[in-house]
Amino acid sequence: MGRGKIVMSRIDNTTTRQVTFSKRRNGLLKKARELAILCDAEVGLIVFSSTDRLYDFASTSMKSVIERYSKVKEDHQLVMHSTSEIKVWQKEAASLRQQLHNLQENYRQLMGDVNGLGLKELQTLESQMETSLRVIRQKKDQVLIDEAQALHRKVDDMEEENMRLYKKLKLSQQENMELHLKVAAIARFMGRSTSSGSLCPTSTDLELSPPQKQTSEMQEDVLKLGFLQDSNFS
Repeated sequence: MGRGKIVMSRIDNTTTRQVTFSKRRNGLLKKARELAILCDAEVGLIVFSSTDRLYDFASTSMKSVIERYSKVKEDHQLVMHSTSEIKVWQKEAASLRQQLHNLQENYRQLMGDVNGLGLKELQTLESQMETSLRVIRQKKDQVLIDEAQALHRKVDDMEEENMRLYKKLKLSQQENMELHLKVAAIARFMGRSTSSGSLCPTSTDLELSPPQKQTSEMQEDVLKLGFLQDSNFS
């Protein structure tokens, strides 16, 4: 009579579970040794019991087996990662090629090559062109508005500068006029002083020019200055 099928589930009875563990552990270790000897394989086996007891087997040494396992696992992960990355880039390249094709088709249609387009595609293209023209006109109007505002600001600045220069010129003309009046007054005063001095002469150690000559020279200077001022005002 053959043995019945064993259900693969945790054995609830502690004694039965321990007996089963011992039997299958010994069988597993025996199979590991046989596999290493018969097939010239490098085998490493680690088992922890439910009571945290360690059982292990290594055909060479457990350290070399673990190092070899870590290296192979790392290389395998790198290969898998590289393969996955290659697939991602291939998918990205295919998407970019499709986008480039769509852009080339759109450009060809915008340049007037509408052969092969149906009514719906032509209506869509017309709508796109109208939208583009509307955006272009809005941008052009905004640029013109900005340029006009910049010119207005420039004109305002020039008017302010012109007004400032005009006020400065008026102030200079006023100062010039006052200076002209002062010179004329001094000339008249010097003329009267010269006439009075001829009536009441005083002694002095300095040699003075003749009053008449001095007055004539000053009057000529005043006339010349007045002529220049009149020329400036005209």
